[in-house]
Amino acid sequence: MGEEIEELKFIGKIKITGKMTVVTGLHIGASKETVKIGGIDSPVIRDPITDRPYIPGSSLKGKLRSLSERVLKKDLYPISSKPLIKIHVCTDPHCKICRLFGSSRPENKQQKNIPSRLIVRDMHLSNYSELLKIDTGLPYTEWKFENSIDRVSSAANPRQIERIPAGANFDLELIYDAEEKDEFEEDITRIQMALKSLEDDALGGHGSRGYGKVEFQEIRYTGYPREYYVSGNEDCILKNRESVEDIVNAFKGEKDD
Repeated sequence: MGEEIEELKFIGKIKITGKMTVVTGLHIGASKETVKIGGIDSPVIRDPITDRPYIPGSSLKGKLRSLSERVLKKDLYPISSKPLIKIHVCTDPHCKICRLFGSSRPENKQQKNIPSRLIVRDMHLSNYSELLKIDTGLPYTEWKFENSIDRVSSAANPRQIERIPAGANFDLELIYDAEEKDEFEEDITRIQMALKSLEDDALGGHGSRGYGKVEFQEIRYTGYPREYYVSGNEDCILKNRESVEDIVNAFKGEKDD
């Protein structure tokens, strides 16, 4: 008896674009190996070519996943190599979390990984010329002086934290692979849910101290049906839809082969 053949499902791709505005100073730290003597204690991550700060896609995706797990009340399990870090991972290909963000269980080779349907691009600074006009002593960023106080001795431990200032804008781009007709509407709605949850939470470090409040604006959905990739006909593109309902209805209007 031959090996069972798995049918590959692909409806198309949906590109979600928009703008993320920093409302309060945001800090996503770089490696401590990059800290220079006499420099800032805690620098932000920067593009090595342009020297502009950016938001790694991994940071945004991880935050969207953790917020989604909390809102959907999913069970969390420790990562084998890092027991203090817990995420939701399972083997159900229809799990609302794992089908969207992916699941990998390397400790059990009998279980298949679930590829992520969502790609989160790095977010690049779009209004960098405006930030250069602000005299902060740093290119594109600001530094914030803080003190941590020893509660026993009352000794102060001053430190300097680099932040992306309020008013900075970043370009948002997410790519969603539509695979199941019965699931892709819910998946896009879940992405919208995660973005809204993040607006009432914090991105990056020190969120409990006021850092990392963000807002998403000008969200647009563009659909690329399978026919577009097969034929290359740009007339198939479902351009610039303003809501989940718009893009879902547009895809439903597509005819099956």
